[in-house]
Amino acid sequence: MSFKDMESVAQAMVAPGKGILAADESNPTIKKRFDLIDTESTEENRRTYREMLLTAPGIADHISGVILYDETLRQKTADGVPFPTLLSGMGIVPGIKVDTGAKDLAAFPGEKVTEGLDGLRERLAEYYEMGARFAKWRAVITIGDGIPSDFCLHANAHALARYAALCQEASIVPIVEPEVLMDGDHTLAECEEVTNRALTEVFAALAAHRVHLPGIVLKPNMVISGTECADRAGSREVAEATVRCLAAHVPADVTGIAFLSGGQSAEEATEHLGIMNTMGPHPWRLSFSYGRALQAPALAAWRGKDEQLGDGQKALLKRARLNGLASSGGYTVDMESAA
Repeated sequence: MSFKDMESVAQAMVAPGKGILAADESNPTIKKRFDLIDTESTEENRRTYREMLLTAPGIADHISGVILYDETLRQKTADGVPFPTLLSGMGIVPGIKVDTGAKDLAAFPGEKVTEGLDGLRERLAEYYEMGARFAKWRAVITIGDGIPSDFCLHANAHALARYAALCQEASIVPIVEPEVLMDGDHTLAECEEVTNRALTEVFAALAAHRVHLPGIVLKPNMVISGTECADRAGSREVAEATVRCLAAHVPADVTGIAFLSGGQSAEEATEHLGIMNTMGPHPWRLSFSYGRALQAPALAAWRGKDEQLGDGQKALLKRARLNGLASSGGYTVDMESAA
């Protein structure tokens, strides 16, 4: 695949009115989600749940791409159709999570670095053959007493850039995800300062690794107060700070930005995205790549019961449709009760 082809895939991933469903939870993570609905995390239950999401009627109207986990990429529908084939047939781009998780950064207490570069070239080649056309790698940045350190930001940016270069070598579009976590009591201003630092490091590393920016999708956090902040910023302040930060640090030739939800409620994540898309025009498309903010209502409606699969699909479609509207600036909060 040429750079031009990768640009086309990146553009499809942030197509107007659509966004990316992050369904790439590791088995330990999805077990925690299933525990909340008293459902055992067996391979078949995970397969059934992912099939419920991917076969929701009309999902392709609002979802442009789906990030899968290694297990899910290899699974099939009950009718025997491989999930990547199912998605491609609907015009949805299949993607794959390729990092192996955030691990403690040696000698830097409280900080993490994401691993998974060893053997990545070979894994990417296999994933491409299986139908994946984009990949995801998540870096985790914590705000706390004296952290993040400059070294933590540099180490994570370097890993993201190495991953991105390997992806493009394999004709796979990299989602570059530097996540500044919401956990903590930090203010909006503190989150903006750290996000500024993180993005500065990431784009310097991408340039050093000769990554073709029109062939990536950036997946950043929104600039938002910590979950334990005593005086949390309002929705308009979040949107303004986020756009200000991105405008200062994200080159205009990046095709699109697909936000992570990062622990926001489903409604919060949609509202913030909607406000940002009324503040344009922006040089890049502002879209979504949500996990919990799309899936939580679907999980709660399904509850592991076959007779409630349709309810789970309706809950997913509601959130996908409202986020699609938000990505085009056509969302208003009163749509939540009308939907």
